[in-house]
Amino acid sequence: MTSRSALRRYTLVCFLTWLPIGLAMPSMVLLMTERGLGLAQAGLVLTVFSVVTLTLELPTGGLSDVLGRRVMAAVSAAILTVALVLTAVSATFWMFLAGYALKGVARALSSGPATSWYVDTLHRIEGRGADLKPGLSRGAAVESAALCLGVLAGGVLPLVVPPGAVFPLAAPSLAGAVAAAVLLVVVLLALPEPPRARVSPGGVLRDVPATVVSGIRLTAGGPVLRRLMLAAACSGVLLVSIELLTPGRLAGLAGTAEQGSAAYAVVAALGFAGSAAGSALAPRAARLAGSSARGAIAGVVLAAVSVGTLAATAGLGGAAGLATAGAVYVTLFAGVSVTGLLCLEMTHNAVTAAERTTVASVSSLSLQSGGILANLTLGALAAQAGVAAAWGLSAVVVLASALLFVRMPVTGSSRAPDPAVRAGSG
Repeated sequence: MTSRSALRRYTLVCFLTWLPIGLAMPSMVLLMTERGLGLAQAGLVLTVFSVVTLTLELPTGGLSDVLGRRVMAAVSAAILTVALVLTAVSATFWMFLAGYALKGVARALSSGPATSWYVDTLHRIEGRGADLKPGLSRGAAVESAALCLGVLAGGVLPLVVPPGAVFPLAAPSLAGAVAAAVLLVVVLLALPEPPRARVSPGGVLRDVPATVVSGIRLTAGGPVLRRLMLAAACSGVLLVSIELLTPGRLAGLAGTAEQGSAAYAVVAALGFAGSAAGSALAPRAARLAGSSARGAIAGVVLAAVSVGTLAATAGLGGAAGLATAGAVYVTLFAGVSVTGLLCLEMTHNAVTAAERTTVASVSSLSLQSGGILANLTLGALAAQAGVAAAWGLSAVVVLASALLFVRMPVTGSSRAPDPAVRAGSG
């Protein structure tokens, strides 16, 4: 296998991993509220998703490092298929809770295996000194493109499904289940791994905890990884503040739940387009800034200013409110993606293959921890003081996280290469 073919396989799996999520996203909260759940119950369902993901992040990361990347990615796709079907037919709080618990299992299983497979493969082909930024940038951009296309399709589906064929807001989840089933097939065919020593059940029980403990010690003991985990938690606060509060605001601006779903789809698609642009531009941002850490600071500042703008314009109504939200989403997610991509590169440069997915799971765990904190606090703050106050607090948290990248130690290829050297090596 060549590095080019590995990148093609990686980007295909990245696209299919996030397409089902994008399809279900626009109607996620609205489906629950239309079937009788209150906003507090919907927030609790989303919190259960985060808690399940958080609880399983480290064990599933350890399993991936012990049993292999392809196995975990395939099991994740299978569980996601079941979860999306269950969500589509849910009619009670407990059914939604079960569906989102399964989604949490699938999310934990999918946290890292594909990227770890690509990094491991590239290291086998080009050595430990391989520049990870171009491939990781391409994968992140493709993920954002999948989310962009997914939310557009998922937002339109409730408006075009034949009357009586299916509950309109359930159609996106059913479409996501089909996409997840396709992902399962592709993962089994496209991610070959080198032979691994067969591990007995007793060996799994012994090796997985040891791998998890090793990953935690590495994260806690490394100055770079400690900072990156805290930055991930702040990103979780930001992302949940957007996911939880934006659908209801846009539904209020648009008029009905179905129209709100379509409006959210358009705004979210603009955000994911910004995310794709940010991921594609991240290597250039690191090069212009002089290092990945400085490029990450630029992304953090852009995201914080963007969510602050969202807070400042929360009083706008009608078309002006919708247009402002769409414009802010582009810059906000561009900033988030620049920082996220460069943090991903710094994380993988700081670890070896033996604990790669475990450490990626610690990062995802940190992200989910920030999300849980936001779910439990920002919703209540928005109910008491308005969405502007909640978004304003989120902006302050994210801006403060820029300090984590100041004087960041350099690892691997985190330092941006000199442009002359890059040009000479072409």
